[in-house]
Amino acid sequence: MTLVLRTGEDRHAEHVMDIVRGGAQDSANDVVTQSWSRCLNEYRLHPDKAREPAVISHAALEERRERQADVIDSARYEMTTLYQQLGDADSAVVLTDIDGVIVHMVASTEFAAEMGPLGLRPGGMWSETEAGTNGMGTCLAAAAPISVRREDHFFTHFTQLTCSAVPVYDPSGHIAAVLDVTSRSSMMQQHLLVLLGMTARMIENRLIDRRFRNAHPLHFHSRPEFVYTLHEGRLAVGDDGRILAANRSALFQLGLQTVDEIRSRHIEDLFQTSLEDMLQRSTQSSFHPIVTFRANAALRFFAVARRPATESGATVHALSGAAGPSSTASSTPSTAVARLAPRAVTAARASAQSPTFNDTRLAAHLETARRVIARQTPVLLCGETGSGKEVFARAVHEASPHAGGAFVAINCASLPETLIESELFGYRAGAFTGAQRTGRRGKILQADGGTLFLDEIADMPLDLQARLLRVLDERQVTPLGTEETYAVDFQLISASHQRLPELVREGRFREDLYYRLSGIELLLPALRERSDKRELIHGVLKAEGGRGAALSSAAERLLMEHAWPGNIRQLRHVLRTAAALADGETIQCEHLPGLHDDSAAATPRAAASLPPVVSAVPLLPALPAVADSATPPLKLNPIQVNERQVLLQMLEQHRWNVSNVAKALDVSRNTLYRKLHKLHIEISHPE
Repeated sequence: MTLVLRTGEDRHAEHVMDIVRGGAQDSANDVVTQSWSRCLNEYRLHPDKAREPAVISHAALEERRERQADVIDSARYEMTTLYQQLGDADSAVVLTDIDGVIVHMVASTEFAAEMGPLGLRPGGMWSETEAGTNGMGTCLAAAAPISVRREDHFFTHFTQLTCSAVPVYDPSGHIAAVLDVTSRSSMMQQHLLVLLGMTARMIENRLIDRRFRNAHPLHFHSRPEFVYTLHEGRLAVGDDGRILAANRSALFQLGLQTVDEIRSRHIEDLFQTSLEDMLQRSTQSSFHPIVTFRANAALRFFAVARRPATESGATVHALSGAAGPSSTASSTPSTAVARLAPRAVTAARASAQSPTFNDTRLAAHLETARRVIARQTPVLLCGETGSGKEVFARAVHEASPHAGGAFVAINCASLPETLIESELFGYRAGAFTGAQRTGRRGKILQADGGTLFLDEIADMPLDLQARLLRVLDERQVTPLGTEETYAVDFQLISASHQRLPELVREGRFREDLYYRLSGIELLLPALRERSDKRELIHGVLKAEGGRGAALSSAAERLLMEHAWPGNIRQLRHVLRTAAALADGETIQCEHLPGLHDDSAAATPRAAASLPPVVSAVPLLPALPAVADSATPPLKLNPIQVNERQVLLQMLEQHRWNVSNVAKALDVSRNTLYRKLHKLHIEISHPE
């Protein structure tokens, strides 16, 4: 008797045949087994009969790439980022079209050369009918994320590979591509499916922006911190308020299953607001999330709406008088404006005449900034704290050629010095202790194709200023923990409430960086200097208190005469608090306690009769001092001094019972104790 030894490949083929013939393919939960069954019974494939890899011609590949151009362009950068996050030289990030043909791939030269003979290269066909059970083809067949690990493959010559793949959906809700990671790894791939899912969502969002550049982008989520993140709902809204497209997160949050259920419905069918109202409130809130509610439901959302990217870009182009591709040398600004669609011209005028920018000097600065940034000139904004530098920067971005990209803001004063470098430049996985395991894209890379806004630039450490200067000169970024560089293209807007020339003279800011940032330097007026102060007050009141909020003539006069050291930020807090105190009634002077003249200031007893604010510790201007309160420490800033006085008043009102004050403010006692400690308020009265 001759003993026949079975090889691993023989055993794999027998295993596949036994599973399928044994009826295990009836298991509804076993996607791999169902695929094996299709390969044997429908496609007439055999696991141990190797096939020549199917690869389409170069001309056919270029034709497919042209058809998939917007998908590939949306995926290209995200695929490179994912490949860097993986940090595995024996892996490839692959994009296929809906026929399973590879149209784009990111891999090392060595790995691509080794895998080419197996068909893992651009033009390779990886549908189930050609390549059997595999990540890309089976993902298409199952229309679901899948991991195919080594022996899960149908063909034995693919059992050296592990594939994880997810579908990428277009704005209509149909599969547009498959995103896959193929490697030699024998490890389980669940973590890869998470990373692939996140990358697919980013590609889908980019695809919406590309295909609906003439639409209004609307970002929303039930939690404000998730707006402008990967988890946000994204809608593309037409001029008439009709929904044109939605991402998967939007459908999930709205309780819908398919894009067909939302397409062509109006904004009013989904939210208790109109498109114009949402656009106006978003502008007034500096494009921070505003509150809205689900139509016919009590569900609350936080949303931001913006003008179309093409409208903003066209406006800048026309107003700058730049000649477009079809323009002649004799084109003038007036003829360029005349060629604009009427709606774009209307939007440009509306933007300039909005309550936020109706001040003559501010409107002129905005027009100047729009002109120069269209020519890649950096803009440096100067102005007092709270004067609206970020609002101004966002308005410049919205009307720039890069409006379709992201507006990435970073406050250099709010980050610990040790984190600024990683925030700006990003880092590779494991670059330092405490780093995220997947690494992180820096703010500069996130701003690629858009605008980078560096607020409080004067607070950037000197050694980091040198690195920033090099990035601005070379337009390349090198993340921490890696030697690889990435080309970036972004508009730069910086801002500071300090005078940079003075810091340069004192040796606290690099002179060369200052000249690199200040292509043009614009000084934004303080609130007390603005000619549109009355309109701005009423616009902020509408945003903070709703349409029904109103001011008495005396309250309006008080607001107009105040010096506003905290500028627009202070105005927002004052009007928000006043609207809460008025509780739907016309706002009177008594609802603005911090704005009274000293001669008319309320006594502690009168102040104690005011209804307590129950949402948060308000940030108010100076309130009448409590009789036995100590002088605030010099280290507190003006806003903290105001907070301190408010808390001292409430402690007096509640006889220094911290529990009752915490209850009135709707915060925990621990939170209140931390606030008291920060504001140097000693609790010497026993509860």
